Parts: sequence; structure tokens; C-alpha cells
Amino acid sequence: MAQQLRAPAAEEALLRGHAGDKDDAVAGESKDAKRARAGLRGVLRERKVVELARAKRRLVEVPYTATLAHTANALLAARVSAVAVAAPPGHWIGAGGSMILESDPATGAVRKHYIGMVNMLDILAHIAEAGDDNDADADAAPGEAVDLDRRMAVPVSSVIGHSLEGLTLWTLHPNTSVLDCMETFSKGVHRALVPLESAAENVVAAELVEAAPGYRMVTQMDVARFLRARGAELGDAILSRSVRDVGVGAVLAVASGAKVIEAVRAMRAASLAAVPVVDATPADDADARVLHLQDGRGRRVVETFSATDLRDCPVAELQAWLGVAVAEFKKKVAVYRAGVLAADEEEEERRRRREMVTCSPESTLGEAIEKAVAHHVHRLWVVDEGLLAGVVSLTDVLRVVREAAIGEDRELHDTLS
Repeated sequence: MAQQLRAPAAEEALLRGHAGDKDDAVAGESKDAKRARAGLRGVLRERKVVELARAKRRLVEVPYTATLAHTANALLAARVSAVAVAAPPGHWIGAGGSMILESDPATGAVRKHYIGMVNMLDILAHIAEAGDDNDADADAAPGEAVDLDRRMAVPVSSVIGHSLEGLTLWTLHPNTSVLDCMETFSKGVHRALVPLESAAENVVAAELVEAAPGYRMVTQMDVARFLRARGAELGDAILSRSVRDVGVGAVLAVASGAKVIEAVRAMRAASLAAVPVVDATPADDADARVLHLQDGRGRRVVETFSATDLRDCPVAELQAWLGVAVAEFKKKVAVYRAGVLAADEEEEERRRRREMVTCSPESTLGEAIEKAVAHHVHRLWVVDEGLLAGVVSLTDVLRVVREAAIGEDRELHDTLS
């Protein structure tokens, strides 16, 4: 059952400032206390999520009747990782019970109902189900294991919720602070719809119900860009912390010799949108069908395999390329990007795509944010002495920055009490 994401009551009171006699204390606070209030907590509390939303493009969406092939092409054409799915109002229950409606700006009449969000992982999960549904598929020749035309012809509405994130569709009130937005994103939600206008009042966290004339999609990456742009205001106390201090998570990897369809199935089972590709060992080579993800720590990472790679693969070629090794697939996608896609890309974008983005355990949080934003990646592989040691994600980064802001607020509260 879907639940609203809200800060605990005690924490919420701290984040909103202190009423009554505390207001009198703030009025007469010292210069040091005023500087503290203008620090990390002040920056994140005072800036609103609508500021991030206004800078975004129009919402990319597809109708509920669109096929998966059409949806995949829309993802590629718009160069986005997820699209909203729109349906006529009154006929659907939105993902997680959400009721997110677009209304006519002149009359207020409801025009459409956003019933969910679909990303490439949802599509890949649907493709991967072929091997689960039909044992004959698993024994077929490479590249023929999936009847891709049939599976890509189903309506997009049928795959909503195949990935964990798609189970619920969230919206953030435009007056939500960046700090409260981070509370939502630090729980693993990667994106939320933000109305540029809203009739709702006093809403400070993620909601499941909203009606507005138009929406923009705000993501974890938008908040990371905000943090990078305001590094001087945030201060060194948090940005100078090392990745090791933040906490390096365990990392699941795929061997370079694994077939694409096998990697997709493993990613689906683990609900991962990206995995590191590690050098194959003799044991991996002996097993031509490495069906499961493996602990990547202590292995040499050579590539990243992600939903974006699948998004950038032309639908016409996907059938043939599903049966090749991950490393070979990456080369094919790179050639395609260098040809067809290169005409629409700046040189910096092409260079960024070619690089595998890593950091060391001693890299600072500020450096991790810089790399993630510059290369537009949601996770950095942590490499120690040439070997994979773990992963740090934007979810980790936003959680740590938010906790630092809350800690700063508590210190201020104690000072003024």
C-alpha cells in the first residue's frame, strides 16, 4: 500500500523553525547564530522545488495506448530516462493509488490522468519475463531467445510498476523546500512530478493527489546540480567528507562475457538500473551462461552496463543484439551513438558517454557530486588500488547532505534554547 513520504513530527518541527518563544530568541540571536541559520540548513530550507522545476523542459509523456516500441523510441528521441503515461480521466487507478491530474488552465476541467511513470528498466523487465514465461525461449539460440516484436507490441500501460520505482507515482508541491524534496529522494525515489501552480496549501512533502494545469519532472540529478552550484554556501564541513565516511555500499556486478539478455534478467531480479561490468575470470569463461549477478568487490571494473545503454540501442537492432556479450553490446551501441546519435550531440556529451565514472574511497563528497553531475550518472563505482570496492549513489549523497542539515538545525535549536 502506497504511503506518503513525510518527515517524523519531531524532525519536521525542527526543520520548520521554532514557534512562540523561540521566535523571540531568533529575533535577538547573535551574529554567529545568524550565520549558522544562513548555512546549509538555510540554503536548503529557503529554496523551493518550483525553482528547480521552472528550469526543466515540458513533461515528456506517452498515451496509455502507446506500444513499448513507441515508448522506447520516445525515450531515445527525448533523451530522457523515464516518461509519464497519460490516460483519459476517470478510467484508471494511478500507480500506488495516485490521482495526479492535468487540468485545463482556462476552465479547470480535467484533461488527463497521469497513471504512472515508465522507464527503460520497466521495458527491460518485460522483455526479461520471456525467459520466465517460456522455457523454450531460454533454450533458443542467442538473439532468438525473445520474441521481441511481440513483447514490444503490448501497450505501455501493461508494464507500469514492473520496476520498484514505478509502483508509485509521486508529486511534490511547488512550495516544498529543497530539503523536504531531499527527504523523499533520500528514500530511493528518483523523480517526482512538480506542478508549476497548485491549489493545495501547506503541503511540504510527497503527495499522491494533485490537479494542476501543467507539470515538470524534478529528479535526483536536479537536486545534485543545485548542490554543486551552491557549494560555497553549503560549506566544507559536509562537502569535504570522504566517500569512505559516507559509506560505500556493496556492489553487484556482471561478468563481461555475460549475454545482454542474461544481464537484463539479473538486473530485473535485483531491481538495478545499472551494474558494473567486471573482467571475466576463468570460472566465468567456463560457464558461457553467467545468469546471476556476483559480488564485484575485488574485481577489475571495465564498463558500466545500464538502462541508458538499452535506451540508446535502436529498437530495430535490439532483437539481434540481445544475444551478444555485454562488452560486445557496449561496442555496438558506441558505434551507433558515434554515427546516428552524434549529429545531435555536442563533443563534450560524446566524451562524457565514453568515460567510465569512478571515484576512490578518499574522494570527497564534493568531488563525487561534481563527477555525478558532469557525467550525468546516478552512481559512482568506488575503486581502490584498481579494484572495485563498492558504489556510492545520488541517494546516498542526498541522504548524507540532508542529515547534515538536520544536525545543523538541532545544534542551532540547542544554542537558542
